[in-house]
Amino acid sequence: MNNLIIREHRFEWGKRTHLMGILNVTPDSFSDGGQFNSLETALEQAKNMIDSGADIIDIGGQSTRPGAEEITLEEELKRVIPIIKHLRQYSSIPISIDTTRSAVAQAAIKAGADIVNDISGGTFDEKMLSTVASLQVPIIIMHIRGTPKTMQQKTDYDDLINDIVNWLNTQIKQAIEAGIEQDNIIIDPGIGFAKNYQQNIELLKNLSSFHALGCPMLVGVSRKSFIGHILGKKDPQKRVWGTAAACCHAIASKTDILRVHDVPEIKDIIKVSDALWR
Repeated sequence: MNNLIIREHRFEWGKRTHLMGILNVTPDSFSDGGQFNSLETALEQAKNMIDSGADIIDIGGQSTRPGAEEITLEEELKRVIPIIKHLRQYSSIPISIDTTRSAVAQAAIKAGADIVNDISGGTFDEKMLSTVASLQVPIIIMHIRGTPKTMQQKTDYDDLINDIVNWLNTQIKQAIEAGIEQDNIIIDPGIGFAKNYQQNIELLKNLSSFHALGCPMLVGVSRKSFIGHILGKKDPQKRVWGTAAACCHAIASKTDILRVHDVPEIKDIIKVSDALWR
Protein backbone atom coordinates (compact mmCIF):
# COMPACT_ATOMS: atom_id res chain seq x y z
CA MET A 1 0.00 0.00 0.00
CA ASN A 2 1.46 3.33 -1.06
CA ASN A 3 1.15 6.43 1.07
CA LEU A 4 -1.67 8.86 0.32
CA ILE A 5 -1.04 12.61 0.11
CA ILE A 6 -4.03 14.96 0.39
CA ARG A 7 -3.18 18.65 0.13
CA GLU A 8 -0.05 18.82 2.34
CA HIS A 9 -1.17 15.95 4.60
CA ARG A 10 0.60 12.60 4.30
CA PHE A 11 -1.10 9.34 5.27
CA GLU A 12 1.63 6.79 5.92
CA TRP A 13 -0.28 3.53 6.21
CA GLY A 14 1.09 1.22 8.90
CA LYS A 15 3.17 3.88 10.65
CA ARG A 16 0.40 5.36 12.81
CA THR A 17 -3.35 5.31 13.29
CA HIS A 18 -5.20 8.19 11.65
CA LEU A 19 -8.25 9.84 13.18
CA MET A 20 -11.42 10.80 11.33
CA GLY A 21 -13.73 13.14 13.24
CA ILE A 22 -17.47 12.76 12.58
CA LEU A 23 -19.46 15.91 11.78
CA ASN A 24 -23.13 15.05 11.35
CA VAL A 25 -25.01 18.08 10.00
CA THR A 26 -28.29 16.25 10.50
CA PRO A 27 -31.23 16.64 12.89
CA ASP A 28 -31.64 12.87 13.37
CA SER A 29 -28.29 11.06 13.72
CA PHE A 30 -28.32 8.37 16.40
CA SER A 31 -25.85 9.95 18.80
CA ASP A 32 -25.51 13.66 18.08
CA GLY A 33 -28.51 14.49 15.89
CA GLY A 34 -29.33 18.19 15.91
CA GLN A 35 -26.23 19.25 17.85
CA PHE A 36 -24.32 20.54 14.84
CA ASN A 37 -26.94 21.23 12.17
CA SER A 38 -26.41 25.00 12.01
CA LEU A 39 -23.42 26.44 10.16
CA GLU A 40 -22.06 28.08 13.31
CA THR A 41 -22.24 25.00 15.55
CA ALA A 42 -20.91 22.72 12.80
CA LEU A 43 -17.93 24.97 12.10
CA GLU A 44 -17.18 25.30 15.82
CA GLN A 45 -17.25 21.50 16.24
CA ALA A 46 -15.00 21.02 13.19
CA LYS A 47 -12.48 23.52 14.62
CA ASN A 48 -12.57 21.73 17.99
CA MET A 49 -11.86 18.39 16.31
CA ILE A 50 -8.98 19.85 14.28
CA ASP A 51 -7.48 21.41 17.44
CA SER A 52 -7.83 18.02 19.19
CA GLY A 53 -5.82 16.21 16.54
CA ALA A 54 -8.25 14.93 13.89
CA ASP A 55 -6.59 13.99 10.57
CA ILE A 56 -9.82 14.06 8.51
CA ILE A 57 -13.23 15.69 9.06
CA ASP A 58 -16.08 13.52 7.77
CA ILE A 59 -19.16 15.59 6.90
CA GLY A 60 -22.52 13.89 6.41
CA GLY A 61 -25.99 15.29 5.80
CA GLN A 62 -27.97 12.02 5.58
CA SER A 63 -28.44 10.00 8.76
CA THR A 64 -27.43 6.35 8.35
CA ARG A 65 -28.69 5.10 11.71
CA PRO A 66 -30.83 1.93 11.60
CA GLY A 67 -34.30 2.83 10.32
CA ALA A 68 -33.27 6.24 8.93
CA GLU A 69 -35.49 7.74 6.23
CA GLU A 70 -33.85 9.02 3.05
CA ILE A 71 -33.84 12.78 2.50
CA THR A 72 -34.00 14.55 -0.88
CA LEU A 73 -30.92 15.37 -2.91
CA GLU A 74 -31.64 19.09 -2.51
CA GLU A 75 -31.84 18.79 1.27
CA GLU A 76 -28.58 16.82 1.47
CA LEU A 77 -26.75 19.41 -0.66
CA LYS A 78 -28.21 22.25 1.44
CA ARG A 79 -26.86 20.62 4.60
CA VAL A 80 -23.32 19.74 3.52
CA ILE A 81 -22.07 22.19 0.87
CA PRO A 82 -22.03 25.40 3.00
CA ILE A 83 -20.05 23.79 5.83
CA ILE A 84 -17.53 22.29 3.39
CA LYS A 85 -16.98 25.72 1.79
CA HIS A 86 -16.60 27.46 5.15
CA LEU A 87 -14.32 24.79 6.60
CA ARG A 88 -12.11 24.83 3.52
CA GLN A 89 -11.56 28.58 3.98
CA TYR A 90 -10.50 27.96 7.58
CA SER A 91 -8.24 24.92 7.22
CA SER A 92 -6.41 22.67 4.75
CA ILE A 93 -7.48 19.55 6.71
CA PRO A 94 -8.63 16.68 4.46
CA ILE A 95 -12.45 16.63 4.30
CA SER A 96 -14.47 13.54 3.44
CA ILE A 97 -18.07 13.67 2.26
CA ASP A 98 -20.25 10.94 3.76
CA THR A 99 -22.74 10.29 0.96
CA THR A 100 -24.15 7.57 -1.29
CA ARG A 101 -25.10 10.01 -4.09
CA SER A 102 -22.73 10.78 -6.95
CA ALA A 103 -24.26 14.26 -7.39
CA VAL A 104 -23.46 15.11 -3.76
CA ALA A 105 -19.96 13.64 -4.11
CA GLN A 106 -19.33 15.80 -7.18
CA ALA A 107 -20.66 19.00 -5.58
CA ALA A 108 -18.76 18.33 -2.34
CA ILE A 109 -15.41 17.79 -4.09
CA LYS A 110 -16.00 20.97 -6.11
CA ALA A 111 -16.72 22.83 -2.84
CA GLY A 112 -13.43 21.66 -1.32
CA ALA A 113 -13.85 18.09 -0.03
CA ASP A 114 -11.12 15.52 -0.77
CA ILE A 115 -12.50 12.00 -0.11
CA VAL A 116 -15.81 10.24 -0.81
CA ASN A 117 -17.04 8.05 2.07
CA ASP A 118 -19.80 5.85 0.64
CA ILE A 119 -21.56 3.56 3.15
CA SER A 120 -23.00 1.61 0.22
CA GLY A 121 -19.59 0.92 -1.31
CA GLY A 122 -20.79 2.30 -4.64
CA THR A 123 -23.95 0.15 -4.81
CA PHE A 124 -26.76 2.70 -4.19
CA ASP A 125 -25.86 4.97 -7.11
CA GLU A 126 -24.65 3.30 -10.31
CA LYS A 127 -22.76 6.50 -11.25
CA MET A 128 -20.79 6.73 -7.99
CA LEU A 129 -17.70 4.71 -8.96
CA SER A 130 -17.32 6.35 -12.38
CA THR A 131 -17.86 9.78 -10.78
CA VAL A 132 -15.15 9.17 -8.18
CA ALA A 133 -12.85 7.89 -10.93
CA SER A 134 -13.36 11.10 -12.94
CA LEU A 135 -12.79 13.23 -9.81
CA GLN A 136 -9.54 11.31 -9.12
CA VAL A 137 -10.11 11.28 -5.35
CA PRO A 138 -9.97 8.48 -2.75
CA ILE A 139 -13.12 6.50 -1.93
CA ILE A 140 -14.02 4.63 1.24
CA ILE A 141 -15.94 1.47 0.33
CA MET A 142 -18.04 0.18 3.21
CA HIS A 143 -19.90 -3.11 3.48
CA ILE A 144 -23.68 -2.97 3.91
CA ARG A 145 -26.73 -5.02 3.01
CA GLY A 146 -29.99 -3.30 2.20
CA THR A 147 -30.38 0.36 3.17
CA PRO A 148 -30.16 2.01 6.61
CA LYS A 149 -33.95 1.58 6.76
CA THR A 150 -33.88 -2.18 6.08
CA MET A 151 -30.35 -3.34 6.95
CA GLN A 152 -31.11 -4.81 10.39
CA GLN A 153 -33.44 -7.36 8.74
CA LYS A 154 -30.54 -8.58 6.54
CA THR A 155 -28.19 -10.23 9.03
CA ASP A 156 -28.33 -13.82 7.71
CA TYR A 157 -24.83 -14.70 6.50
CA ASP A 158 -23.50 -18.08 5.37
CA ASP A 159 -20.02 -17.18 6.67
CA LEU A 160 -19.86 -13.66 8.11
CA ILE A 161 -16.18 -12.86 7.58
CA ASN A 162 -15.79 -14.58 4.20
CA ASP A 163 -19.03 -13.07 2.91
CA ILE A 164 -17.87 -9.55 3.80
CA VAL A 165 -14.32 -10.08 2.47
CA ASN A 166 -15.74 -11.40 -0.82
CA TRP A 167 -18.22 -8.53 -1.11
CA LEU A 168 -15.50 -5.94 -0.51
CA ASN A 169 -13.21 -7.70 -2.98
CA THR A 170 -15.95 -7.50 -5.64
CA GLN A 171 -16.45 -3.77 -4.99
CA ILE A 172 -12.69 -3.11 -5.09
CA LYS A 173 -12.53 -4.81 -8.51
CA GLN A 174 -15.53 -2.81 -9.75
CA ALA A 175 -13.94 0.42 -8.51
CA ILE A 176 -10.69 -0.36 -10.34
CA GLU A 177 -12.63 -1.31 -13.49
CA ALA A 178 -14.44 2.05 -13.26
CA GLY A 179 -11.05 3.79 -13.30
CA ILE A 180 -10.33 4.35 -9.60
CA GLU A 181 -6.66 3.77 -8.74
CA GLN A 182 -5.99 0.96 -6.25
CA ASP A 183 -4.08 3.43 -4.02
CA ASN A 184 -7.25 5.56 -3.79
CA ILE A 185 -9.37 2.76 -2.28
CA ILE A 186 -9.96 2.45 1.48
CA ILE A 187 -12.17 -0.32 2.90
CA ASP A 188 -14.55 -0.36 5.87
CA PRO A 189 -16.09 -3.66 7.08
CA GLY A 190 -19.20 -1.76 8.22
CA ILE A 191 -19.54 -2.40 11.96
CA GLY A 192 -23.24 -2.08 12.88
CA PHE A 193 -24.49 -2.07 9.28
CA ALA A 194 -26.58 -5.20 8.64
CA LYS A 195 -24.85 -6.92 11.57
CA ASN A 196 -26.35 -7.94 14.92
CA TYR A 197 -24.62 -7.77 18.30
CA GLN A 198 -22.80 -11.13 18.02
CA GLN A 199 -21.76 -10.42 14.43
CA ASN A 200 -20.24 -7.06 15.39
CA ILE A 201 -18.16 -8.79 18.06
CA GLU A 202 -17.09 -11.50 15.60
CA LEU A 203 -16.21 -8.87 13.01
CA LEU A 204 -14.02 -6.96 15.46
CA LYS A 205 -12.27 -10.15 16.54
CA ASN A 206 -11.44 -10.88 12.88
CA LEU A 207 -10.38 -7.48 11.57
CA SER A 208 -6.99 -8.88 10.53
CA SER A 209 -8.80 -11.01 7.90
CA PHE A 210 -9.34 -7.85 5.83
CA HIS A 211 -5.64 -7.04 5.35
CA ALA A 212 -5.53 -9.64 2.57
CA LEU A 213 -7.53 -7.19 0.41
CA GLY A 214 -4.47 -4.94 0.21
CA CYS A 215 -6.23 -1.67 1.04
CA PRO A 216 -5.99 0.65 4.05
CA MET A 217 -8.83 -0.08 6.49
CA LEU A 218 -11.18 2.29 8.28
CA VAL A 219 -13.17 1.08 11.30
CA GLY A 220 -16.14 2.92 12.80
CA VAL A 221 -17.19 1.70 16.26
CA SER A 222 -17.93 5.08 17.82
CA ARG A 223 -20.78 5.00 20.38
CA LYS A 224 -22.48 2.12 18.54
CA SER A 225 -25.25 0.00 20.00
CA PHE A 226 -23.12 -3.12 20.56
CA ILE A 227 -21.05 -1.04 23.00
CA GLY A 228 -24.24 0.13 24.72
CA HIS A 229 -25.33 -3.51 24.91
CA ILE A 230 -22.10 -4.54 26.66
CA LEU A 231 -22.10 -1.57 29.04
CA GLY A 232 -25.86 -1.41 29.66
CA LYS A 233 -25.84 2.25 28.51
CA LYS A 234 -28.73 3.43 26.34
CA ASP A 235 -27.38 6.96 25.89
CA PRO A 236 -24.83 6.87 23.02
CA GLN A 237 -22.97 9.85 24.48
CA LYS A 238 -22.15 7.80 27.59
CA ARG A 239 -20.24 5.18 25.55
CA VAL A 240 -16.92 7.01 25.10
CA TRP A 241 -14.80 4.59 27.19
CA GLY A 242 -16.44 1.56 25.62
CA THR A 243 -15.63 3.13 22.27
CA ALA A 244 -12.05 3.63 23.46
CA ALA A 245 -11.71 -0.06 24.32
CA ALA A 246 -13.00 -1.13 20.89
CA CYS A 247 -10.64 1.40 19.25
CA CYS A 248 -7.69 -0.09 21.18
CA HIS A 249 -8.53 -3.50 19.78
CA ALA A 250 -8.87 -2.07 16.26
CA ILE A 251 -5.41 -0.48 16.54
CA ALA A 252 -3.91 -3.78 17.77
CA SER A 253 -5.50 -5.33 14.64
CA LYS A 254 -3.62 -2.78 12.46
CA THR A 255 -6.58 -0.57 11.54
CA ASP A 256 -5.43 2.51 9.60
CA ILE A 257 -8.25 5.01 10.28
CA LEU A 258 -10.67 5.26 13.20
CA ARG A 259 -13.92 7.18 12.61
CA VAL A 260 -15.08 8.71 15.91
CA HIS A 261 -17.23 11.36 17.58
CA ASP A 262 -14.98 11.89 20.64
CA VAL A 263 -11.76 13.15 19.07
CA PRO A 264 -9.76 14.38 22.13
CA GLU A 265 -10.30 11.15 24.08
CA ILE A 266 -9.58 8.81 21.18
CA LYS A 267 -6.52 10.84 20.15
CA ASP A 268 -5.01 9.96 23.56
CA ILE A 269 -5.97 6.31 23.06
CA ILE A 270 -4.23 6.33 19.66
CA LYS A 271 -1.01 7.87 20.98
CA VAL A 272 -0.63 5.21 23.68
CA SER A 273 -1.86 2.31 21.53
CA ASP A 274 0.44 3.26 18.64
CA ALA A 275 3.40 3.33 21.05
CA LEU A 276 2.50 -0.22 22.12
CA TRP A 277 1.50 -1.82 18.81
CA ARG A 278 3.03 0.09 15.90
